[in-house]
Amino acid sequence: MSTTLESAVKNLNRKGFLDIDIDPTLDLAEEITKLKKEKNAIILAHYYQESEIQDVADYIGDSLGLSQKAESTDADIILFAGVHFMAETAKMLNPSKKVILPDLKAGCSLADSCPAGLFRKFKERHPDHIVVSYINCTAELKTLTDICCTSSNAEAIINSIPEDRKIIFAPDKNLGAYLIKKTGRDMVLWNGACMVHEIFSNEKITRLMQRYPEAKFIAHPECEAVILEKADFIGSTTQLLKFTQNDPADTFIVATESGILHQMQLASPNKTFIPAPPNNNCACNDCPHMKRNTMEKLYLSLKYEMPEIVLEERIIREGRKCIDRMLEISVKAGFKA
Repeated sequence: MSTTLESAVKNLNRKGFLDIDIDPTLDLAEEITKLKKEKNAIILAHYYQESEIQDVADYIGDSLGLSQKAESTDADIILFAGVHFMAETAKMLNPSKKVILPDLKAGCSLADSCPAGLFRKFKERHPDHIVVSYINCTAELKTLTDICCTSSNAEAIINSIPEDRKIIFAPDKNLGAYLIKKTGRDMVLWNGACMVHEIFSNEKITRLMQRYPEAKFIAHPECEAVILEKADFIGSTTQLLKFTQNDPADTFIVATESGILHQMQLASPNKTFIPAPPNNNCACNDCPHMKRNTMEKLYLSLKYEMPEIVLEERIIREGRKCIDRMLEISVKAGFKA
């Protein structure tokens, strides 16, 4: 590992994070808490982060809640424990604040599946369509979007659009297909998907359901239709969490990234949560991008206030419009962080 700040900064773009030796005796949670107070910083963490990161965060949530929290914070520094598009969203909503991401290479397979240049040409072939993009997309794609949405508010966003308006939905084909079924709207879908939610094993889940017949099977709408057809409940990470708190069942098979199980267990310690298995040899389904963030990287990024998210003024100006529109519709529909 690098031992000096100078060499770490020099290698930052190549590695994506500050690679500096840390005293192994440090209590990282305690040090991070101290730095937050000293720097008037807030840590926003997605449910898919490791449990120890969730435990030091000031706010834990899904994409909608994180966006709303980022918009309302009075902190000087926003440390985003998530992936790149989330930190970009926070920067768009807070252009005057410093937004840092522990690892710049914490990307998103879904966002990567929809390059802005290719989408621009796709959009040109449907000039009379309004574009709704799932927030899991790049900042550049947001500049080509009329309204953003999250898995929490997607149905409300689609229903807010007049029925005589044609819609392009990007980039998640699985969420788009689910919304077509829920709303009855005939939308043009971009052919993108999330690697985590695409590889759940239908066969293994079927066997789990047979092994635990009393369990409720719950799933995120980014999953493929064959998985969603089995589900007792479909919802965003926040909606899945609330369902497990309120439903009388004591066992749940959960088809989304396994990080959410930490909050489910904290909220319902007497219930059992089983991660739905992927189509490989793993017992649960982790997002490799989300898991690039570590306590060591959080500590170093907050201490040295880098890597910083920097966006062009044009991207902020043009990309923010679709986010503001989403937040406006969300408030009217009663969605709160």
